[in-house]
Amino acid sequence: MSGDNPQGSDTPFEGDDPSAAGAEARSEAAAGVTANDPASSEAAAAAAAGFGGQEGASLSEGERLQLLELKLAALQSENESLRGQYMRIAADFDNFRKRQSRDQDDLRLQITCSTLGEILPVVDNFERARQQLKPEHEEAQTLHGSYQGLYRQLVDVFKQLGVSSMRVEGEPFDPNLHEAVLREPSQNHPEDVVIEELQRGYHLNGRVLRHALVKVSMGPGPAGSAAAPAAGSSEEQGG
Repeated sequence: MSGDNPQGSDTPFEGDDPSAAGAEARSEAAAGVTANDPASSEAAAAAAAGFGGQEGASLSEGERLQLLELKLAALQSENESLRGQYMRIAADFDNFRKRQSRDQDDLRLQITCSTLGEILPVVDNFERARQQLKPEHEEAQTLHGSYQGLYRQLVDVFKQLGVSSMRVEGEPFDPNLHEAVLREPSQNHPEDVVIEELQRGYHLNGRVLRHALVKVSMGPGPAGSAAAPAAGSSEEQGG
């Protein structure tokens, strides 16, 4: 029969489109991806790539909408990840900058202390000369006034740098400020009180530049305690 189609049983049913069926399967697979979960960004990107491989004409309106949602979820996840990395890098850099600033300040202070510490003996010599030398002749007085002018200029420079001298006589002994060189009995000062300054100490902006060398009182000493036995012995003799 010429009108019969011998291969009619192999002809696809009307409306069965292989490409549309494949698109529907990929759509169902991509529907399992959670768009709001950053951990699924790779899966979302893969699903979006699967949709993107098809021709635009083969995607329905719902499939195109789902494709855009997957792409948006992937971009949002990537944005959050990059933002977190940026915040961590910014915090690390800020901490590094503060640490560098502190280290530079400490180094600058150490260099200043070391330099001024080397100059302090010169100041001590000027101070001793001012206290001990008493020139009588006019020429000697002129010379004395000349180097004392240099001494005053040096002291002014120290003050501008933030250096100040300690006043320790009559103060309680403080190992953070003083270095005890001698200890001796004293009838005028209680124990552990500075009774004489042997070498002046200095501060630099509140920090100890050089400890003061001092003589410290031991109190009244054994004289008072020796008087008591003597009085006791006289009472015994009287008894």
